Amino acid sequence: MGMKFNYFFIIIALLFSCKNEEKSKKEKVETKFVVNNKFQEILDVTKLEGAILVYDLHKDVYYSNNFDWCKTGSLPASTFKIPNSIIALETGVVKNDSVIFKWNGESRPLKVWEQDLTFKEAFHYSCVPCYQEVARKIGVERMKSNLAKLNFGSMNVNETTLDNFWLEGKSKINQFEQVDFLKRLYNSELFISKRTDSIVKKMMIMSKNNQYVLRGKTGWSVKGKENNGWFVGYVLVKNNAYFFATNVVPKKNFNMEFFSNERKEVTFKALKELKILRENELFVTKK
Repeated sequence: MGMKFNYFFIIIALLFSCKNEEKSKKEKVETKFVVNNKFQEILDVTKLEGAILVYDLHKDVYYSNNFDWCKTGSLPASTFKIPNSIIALETGVVKNDSVIFKWNGESRPLKVWEQDLTFKEAFHYSCVPCYQEVARKIGVERMKSNLAKLNFGSMNVNETTLDNFWLEGKSKINQFEQVDFLKRLYNSELFISKRTDSIVKKMMIMSKNNQYVLRGKTGWSVKGKENNGWFVGYVLVKNNAYFFATNVVPKKNFNMEFFSNERKEVTFKALKELKILRENELFVTKK
């Protein structure tokens, strides 16, 4: 009799287990995609074309004005400095965020690059020559193998593109892929050392106070006559993480003097629209 009861309880337990697994699988595929027309209004007022993508980790909800744009993909530009920094640290090409990049005295496109910079400063000032030096030291094979591990978009790396594949050519990443990469970074799921994980996350901090921590990176590429701008990252607010990937191009009547800043501003407006950040919040961000 006792054996029969044991079998009965085992069968019941298995049935509950199967139901829970089915429920868990069902929950995992119920990611929501919500069109937010306010995002489009923000871009229209600013005279930009493109998409703002925001992902709420706890709710598993994506918000955007244009999900088709989010799937298209563009050159990563300086957003690639995030994986480039990870690979540099993992391979030992750069020892830590205090390593000094010596300026050789040559003229550079930006005055702020014409000085000795620490690795952390090179990241925040988006120093292209510094990161080109890093890429050359990493080399093609190590760059390829590490990129395969990180799964960062579709990068076209070979001997001729090693120090510019993120700025020109056939490399591309879309906004969903940017968010996915950042989500794995946030969750420490990139199969990198804890030390590298910690250093890169510290380097990425652009702004913080007692309400939030904002990590991110901008990017700007020029293909032919078309300028393409990125702002990617995530905000930690009240024990939740909100990821964002903004990709925009200027309309014909846009004043390019403001392009660098507006990539960030439209993103902040979208985050405020979703009540993720406070309306009166002032942002003192690094580049």
